[in-house]
Amino acid sequence: MNFHLKIWRQSSPTDTGKIIDYEAKNIPPEASFLEMLDIVNEDLNSRGEEEIQFDHDCREGICGTCSLTVNGVPHGPGRGTTCQLYMRKFRDGDTIYIEPFRVGSFPVIRDLAVNRSAFDRIMQAGGFISERSGSAPEANAVPVPKAIADSAMDAAACIGCGACAAACPNSSAMLFVSAKITHLGLLPQGQPESKRRVLNMVQAMDTEGFGGCTNYYECEAVCPVGIPTEFIARMNRQYTSAACQKAIGGVI
Repeated sequence: MNFHLKIWRQSSPTDTGKIIDYEAKNIPPEASFLEMLDIVNEDLNSRGEEEIQFDHDCREGICGTCSLTVNGVPHGPGRGTTCQLYMRKFRDGDTIYIEPFRVGSFPVIRDLAVNRSAFDRIMQAGGFISERSGSAPEANAVPVPKAIADSAMDAAACIGCGACAAACPNSSAMLFVSAKITHLGLLPQGQPESKRRVLNMVQAMDTEGFGGCTNYYECEAVCPVGIPTEFIARMNRQYTSAACQKAIGGVI
């Protein structure tokens, strides 16, 4: 298969950057999107040209590192990460636009690689459990209703890829933040600091410059693991309750 690629090239965070045309030739249909870029880079390297920089790690759809926008869609067509997008999804001769995630809080490092450390700082603000629980209890000592456990596991599936923020017209990170708050806050171990967690993580999200949710649902549409937007509603209720309690001088 052959493709005409229009790829964003940017030599540094301060460079203006531009779209440059490349030809991807003799690409196997079973090649993943990142493998296709590898083939293009090998061709560039053989000609002594600068290779295209992009993020990747596991290439198994579980790390969320491959922050590419393909034809205007974070991670490309279909639900999944870019490394799990295969070239057979495209037609021979297609023109494909490849850009980095377009989020102000994810500054471009170079070409298609972006700095997503804003998510790390949000997690540092409250995405953990610090209460001492002693040694590991018997598995059945703390009953957790199945519905609660299922919801917590659904929220814990978030891989923090940032596609939700990249798809949102407001560059909102609320789907990511709500997933982290939910998966910790639903379980007994996360209850003691649940109010502090939601206040601190939402404040960190705002400090990082992410926008608010206005119910476009683009985040849910591109999430590779299908995190539902109902977690955002849950986070908003929890945040309102915690903020009111703090305002009247209650213990948080």
